[in-house]
Amino acid sequence: MSFSQLQDELNLRKQASLYRTRRTLQTPQSPNIKVDGKDYLAFCSNDYLGLANHPDVVAAFQNAANLYGVGGGASHLVNGHSQAHHELELALAEFTGRDRALLFSTGYMANLGAVTALLDKQDGVFEDRVNHASLLDAGLLSGARFQRYLHNDAANLQTRLQRSEARRKLVVTDGVFSMDGDIAPLPELAEVSRQADAWVMVDDAHGLGCIGKEGRGSVDHFGLGQDDVQILMGTLGKAFGTAGAFIAGSEVLIETLIQHARSYIYTTSMPPAVAAATLRSLQLVREDEWRREKLQALIAQFRTGCESMGLTLMDSLTPIQPIMVGCSETAMQMSAALEAKGIFITAIRPPTVPKNEARLRVTLSASHTEADVDRLLVALSEVKV
Repeated sequence: MSFSQLQDELNLRKQASLYRTRRTLQTPQSPNIKVDGKDYLAFCSNDYLGLANHPDVVAAFQNAANLYGVGGGASHLVNGHSQAHHELELALAEFTGRDRALLFSTGYMANLGAVTALLDKQDGVFEDRVNHASLLDAGLLSGARFQRYLHNDAANLQTRLQRSEARRKLVVTDGVFSMDGDIAPLPELAEVSRQADAWVMVDDAHGLGCIGKEGRGSVDHFGLGQDDVQILMGTLGKAFGTAGAFIAGSEVLIETLIQHARSYIYTTSMPPAVAAATLRSLQLVREDEWRREKLQALIAQFRTGCESMGLTLMDSLTPIQPIMVGCSETAMQMSAALEAKGIFITAIRPPTVPKNEARLRVTLSASHTEADVDRLLVALSEVKV
C-alpha cells in the first residue's frame, strides 16, 4: 500500500499555510543566533531567564558528565536513579514547598504519567479548553470521562463538577497558557474544586522561574499551597534552561506515581549531568531576582510599543506576548518579512491554536536588551498588516 493518500493530505496542509518545517539552529540559545547559516535576533525561545547557555550551568553539566558519564543507563527503578537525580528532587520539593518531587524525562511524559496513573474509566477529568496538548492527550488516554470547560471560567467548571458522579475528579489547567501567555485564575479554580471534592493539577511549565517569589510560579503567585493544588507539574527546559520535568506533591501522590506512572517506570532516566546542571540553574533562578525584574521591564516596553502601533496583543503579563494576526497565510507572510529583516519569530497556526487565531508568538528573555526590543518594534512597524 502506498502513501499517496498521506501525500495528498500533506499537500492540502501546504495549500492552507499550515505546513510545519524544521529549521537548524547552529548556535547556543541566545538572543543572537545562527539558523541555516544566517544570523538573526530571535524572539521565539522559551529560555526566559537566559540560563540555557549560562557559564555556571554549562560548567555544572561538564563536571557532572566527568563524574557520572553521559547516559542515565536505565530507568529510575532499575539502576538509573543517580545521586544527582536524588539531590535535584529534594531541591525541587523544597523550592515548590511540597513533600516530594519526582523527575520525568519530558513534560509530556510527566503529564501523561500523572493523569493516567490517577484516573480510569470510573473517574472524571475536567480540563481548560486551551490546555497544552500533553494535558489534553493525558486526559483522553486515561479513559476517564473527559470534559473541557470554558477558558479560565470557574463558573463553567463548577457547573460541570456539580453534574459529575465520578469516583474521582481531577481538574487540570496550565498555570501560564503557552500560546496566550495569560495566567489561570487558580484561587477560583481551587475553591470550586474544593467544594466538589476534586483534585487540582497545574502544569506550570511557563510560570516557574518567571513569576512568584524566587520564581516559584503561578501557584505561589496566588499564595496557594499543596492543599489547594495537589499536583504540580514543572518543566526544566524553559526558564531553567536545561531539560526534563517533574511532578511535585504529597508523599502518597509521589509513591503512587512511582508504582503506576508508565511513562516514569518504563523509560531511561535523564542524563545525571542534566540533573546536576539543573540544580545549579535552580540556584540562579532563586538568587537572580534581577532577571525577573528585567523581564517585566522588557514586557512593558514591548507592550507599550505594540499598542502605539495598533497591534492586537493578548492579555499577558508574562514573557509570552502573542501578536494576534488571524489568517495563517498572513502570519506566515509577516514571519517571513521579519526574517528578511534579521528577526526570527515563528508563526503559530492551527491546530496548535484555534482556527482563525494564527499569531506571531513573541517570547522575551532576560538576556534581551532594550535595544533588541526597539529593533523588534521598528521591524514590526514595517511589516504589520
